[in-house]
Amino acid sequence: MPLTPRLRLRSRPQPDPSPHQLPPQPEISQRPFGRQPQISPYRLPPPGEPGTTLRRARPGRRRYRKAALLASAVSLCLVAAAAPAEPLGVGDRLYPYLGNPGYDVASYALDFTYTAQDKPLEAVTTIDARATADLERVNLDFTHGTVHSVEVDGLPAGFTSAGEDLVVTPRHPPAEGRWFRITVRHTSDPVYGKDQQGGWVRTADGLAMANQADAAHLVFPCNDHPSDKAMFSFRITAPNAYTVVANGLPTGAARHGATTTWTYRNRHPMATELAQVSIGRSAVVRREGPHGLPLRDVVPAAAREALEPWLAKTPEQIAWMEGKVGRYPFETYGVLMAQASTGFELETQTLSLFEKSLFTEPGYPEWYLESIMVHELSHQWFGDSVTPRAWSDVWLNEGHATWYEALYSEETTKRPLETRMRDAYGASDRWRAAGGPPARPKPPAPGQKIDLFRPNVYDGAALILYALRQEIGRPAFERLERLWVQRHRDATAGTADFVRLASAVAGRDLEGFLRPWLYGEKTPPMPGHPDWKPTAAPKAAEPHLRR
Repeated sequence: MPLTPRLRLRSRPQPDPSPHQLPPQPEISQRPFGRQPQISPYRLPPPGEPGTTLRRARPGRRRYRKAALLASAVSLCLVAAAAPAEPLGVGDRLYPYLGNPGYDVASYALDFTYTAQDKPLEAVTTIDARATADLERVNLDFTHGTVHSVEVDGLPAGFTSAGEDLVVTPRHPPAEGRWFRITVRHTSDPVYGKDQQGGWVRTADGLAMANQADAAHLVFPCNDHPSDKAMFSFRITAPNAYTVVANGLPTGAARHGATTTWTYRNRHPMATELAQVSIGRSAVVRREGPHGLPLRDVVPAAAREALEPWLAKTPEQIAWMEGKVGRYPFETYGVLMAQASTGFELETQTLSLFEKSLFTEPGYPEWYLESIMVHELSHQWFGDSVTPRAWSDVWLNEGHATWYEALYSEETTKRPLETRMRDAYGASDRWRAAGGPPARPKPPAPGQKIDLFRPNVYDGAALILYALRQEIGRPAFERLERLWVQRHRDATAGTADFVRLASAVAGRDLEGFLRPWLYGEKTPPMPGHPDWKPTAAPKAAEPHLRR
């Protein structure tokens, strides 16, 4: 991504490297995440029934020990669980308490009722999951909401909070290998102002989502780590004047008096951080992409005509990306141009989020805006379809998106990729010192969840791809790129997986070459460019990059 004052957020038989050669992969608990989600034996609730339970609760008198309301910034109203609870995580080095061990989510059914911008949404979240260990309790990531009730397999369950976890104690704890369903009735409370760390984003006329990297659990209870991808369905009720769009394809819209209920469903698994729901006075612009791909863009109704020249560019951009890495991986695509001030763009799955003002106000040249569109589009392959197994692998997302953004600019506007990579090489040592090596970035600063997105994982990571192409040649590199998105489609993958596949494609072990580029404190010499040297810091501070 070009250096700009904006942030961007926004997927063969070679021996495995020995443990002393590469850091252990993944950086999270060993669980069967990342492949196609296992199919739950339970019927997925239809879009109109997201809160459906498995069976009736058993009759008879029930007694529950009530807990005092917890005084916290998230105003979580909870019933005490029988045993002490503690926040858990899957061991991610950068977000230690993100995600939860012991189960694998197959699907989420999200039900939101929107009434006004300044009011919490009433919500029901239904989760189908399989236990990968015997569980006395089930931890979910959730905060910024009031929990009304929790059921497990249709029976009321105890619940309490611990850190940013909602800790559920089922009446019948799930045993390893067992499927179970959790239904949480709660509010989903938008957070605005200086405390905004993602989640719901206020637009001029409604809401949208920005959940990367550590914020989906500000919206709904979930296993909020990219290693646990799942299927999603959405049911959103809003006043009739509003249009609602979510990830995936629509499955219905039913009007009931003054409100309309909109339903959507994904056809591919998705990480929680990529969920998107747009609620606003919007126009939905439809067209056809390559191979008959249905495209839908969501824009403020009043700006539809002004934005049309930009929206019309998407089919050609998809065709360009398909020429580089193969068929588009999902069932639909489009852009959500929100009338909001975010400071970033975001690659939410099948519906990338952009600030409308980026395209309607002067300040950025046309070639630059097109490159941003390609950056977020390329994330549909790199980051969304092939998702990082741990957040330290984010360089695989952002490095590739930056690579194709720069390559598109080279091929369409004659802005040489080599010039950009030479400039990045000059700054690379400074980026590594400030943010860490690309494949082992420094943790975000306290209270700054998106501080992970620094130049070292954008142009600093694209520089690794350039070095690899220099080392193995363009034909092998282009074959590697296609194989990467084919072999890990709808799955998760990490840095060690990329090194192994690159070695297989090149026909030789590349661990020794790539390790200094991935993990070194200093930038290695660039193959083919012995004259490239680090440069002194500019007088002005280097701006951030876009997500």
